[in-house]
Amino acid sequence: MFKILILSNGHGEDLSGSLIAKEFVKSGYSVHALPIVGMGNHYEKEQIKIIGKTKEFRTGGIGYNSFKGRLTEILGGEIFYVLKKLYLTFKIKKKYDYFFVVGDIVPVFFAWVCKKDFFTYLVAYSSHYEGKLKLPWPSKFFLLSQKAKKIYTRDSLTANDLTLQLKKKVSFLGNPFMDKFFPRNKELNKTEFSIGLFPGSRFPEILDNFVFILEVLEVLSDLRYFQKIQFNFAIVNSLSSLKIKEIFQKRGWFKIENIKDNNLLKFQYKFLEVNIYWNNFDKILLKSRCCISMAGTAAEQAIGLGKPVIQIEGKGPQFTKTFAEAQRRLLGKYVFCATNYKDKNDQINQTIKLIIKTIYLLQLNKKFMISCNENAKKRLGENKACLKMVDDMNIVIKND
Repeated sequence: MFKILILSNGHGEDLSGSLIAKEFVKSGYSVHALPIVGMGNHYEKEQIKIIGKTKEFRTGGIGYNSFKGRLTEILGGEIFYVLKKLYLTFKIKKKYDYFFVVGDIVPVFFAWVCKKDFFTYLVAYSSHYEGKLKLPWPSKFFLLSQKAKKIYTRDSLTANDLTLQLKKKVSFLGNPFMDKFFPRNKELNKTEFSIGLFPGSRFPEILDNFVFILEVLEVLSDLRYFQKIQFNFAIVNSLSSLKIKEIFQKRGWFKIENIKDNNLLKFQYKFLEVNIYWNNFDKILLKSRCCISMAGTAAEQAIGLGKPVIQIEGKGPQFTKTFAEAQRRLLGKYVFCATNYKDKNDQINQTIKLIIKTIYLLQLNKKFMISCNENAKKRLGENKACLKMVDDMNIVIKND
């Protein structure tokens, strides 16, 4: 039985890594995980053994962070923590036959330093960002190594681009984090119009994002039409029900009592009602017709399901103006965002116009939904990405 170590670098990367790990186990492999940044909760959920201690960092990893975010990384000890993880990986490398790396240059570097045969899913990079992928130095050198057995990308444009750049076969077989949502829209109830609200998952940034989305809803509440629409917040455990209640109370929302579901809080402001759910992200996304988002992976999954996204630029450290702009390039024209605003009130008013426009298109323009679904396949791919990747790796391992 071959032993595989999965290295992943971030919350979304852990999700993809855990789903690939589950498929590896089905194929008879022994699999462990080493999440470089983050708690590795997705691995725990899939009962994959985690190697080493884990720690959550406020910025969620090294990437599209603000200057303040990068400073937080250094002062918070993230760089030293990553170096400790590298040492641990090097120390245990002989226990494993292959590494499977998910994310960016960091786990690729880990595999290269350890001189292990590795497969890589470059979920963090896309040619959609700039037209031609500019890999950070010295990624290209690592990926050209004979130790890099197979490279998978997050879209076909990137696969074609890297195949030309590296002069070796690079494949796009879909995105593992989309697998659990297929077949598309299976839980969508056409009789109700539901909007998913995604403030992200990083604490304390999620607090600011949550309040910003509430401010948008408060302005919307003057419009009686939105009484008919169901608004559902997807909240992670780091934002407690006590904190949520405190925020709503300060802002003058009315708590609706006698709710039977323990994972649900319900609040009302003028004509508008909001549902707050914990640990119910997948269900909220599936039933939503569109989403209001200040998140990374959530927006990608929404677009992958053919659901338009109204994006709100945040202050960061992770979901910044820069991150939001990069996300729009990555996911295409069905991520709508107010970008040219004078102040916060103007940003809110422009965002509301986009919400109304999106609802109008969804309800009255059939071609709009067809185009959203075509974009979904182009940007995120088809079903069974995990199975396709593992089957592809099996061929390499058996012939190695």
